[in-house]
This record gives sequence, C-alpha cells and structure tokens, in this order.
Amino acid sequence: MSLGSIPRLFGAGMFALAAMAAPASAQGTAPPLFTTAELARACGPSEGDANALASRSVCYAVLVTVGQAHAMYTTGPRAAPPAFCMPNPSPSLEQVASGFVAWVAANQQHAGTRAVEGALRYAAATYPCPRPAARRR
Repeated sequence: MSLGSIPRLFGAGMFALAAMAAPASAQGTAPPLFTTAELARACGPSEGDANALASRSVCYAVLVTVGQAHAMYTTGPRAAPPAFCMPNPSPSLEQVASGFVAWVAANQQHAGTRAVEGALRYAAATYPCPRPAARRR
C-alpha cells in the first residue's frame, strides 16, 4: 500500500464506519448495513474480480479504522481494557485481511453481524491479550 492511497482509504473507512454505526430502525429489526460476511467478501475478492482493488481498499480501510479506533479507546488515563493486543512486529494488512476471511469462513454464526463486530471478534480470537500474572500472597 502506498502513502498516496491513505487519504482514499481514510475516506472509505470513515464512510464504512458511519454505515456500521448507523442506528437500527425504531423497531430494532433492521439488519446491519455492512455485515461481517460483506467485509470478508471485500477482504477476499474472488479470482478475476474486476473490482478486487476497490474491494481490498474498502477492506483495508475498515480494518485500519477499527484498529485505530480500538487503540484510541484503549490508551490513556480513562482507557477501556483492550479487546485484542497486536503482536510486535505486527502482521501485514494483507495477513490480517486473509486471516479475517478464514476466520469468517470458520465462524459463520457471526456472518450477519455488523462488520465492526466481526472484525473485533476476529482480532480478539486471533490476537488475545496476555493475562496479567497472578498476584502472590
């Protein structure tokens, strides 16, 4: 990914995040606007897909946006506990995207959830945080 693509990705990511965060209808029965299954299709477009570049751009934008929002809410003096902890060195965006596609295929029960929920569930399952050492008495 080049630096020149970052503004495009940021805009797409913000659009995707806004779509994912949109409230359901008054009855609470509206399906998510962008599901985990749809994000997985964007992250792993089929061979020969003419829109593969655009699909991957949306995928990367959503994954980066979810990761950055997670980091923003889990650092600082009033931070929430992290849902996941990335290893050091971090995997490439391509590795995260392909891992997400495989995780969704193996966890179809989450296919209809909001894309952000699926991304967070994948990250928590794949990159768990170390448990704090037990205190000695």
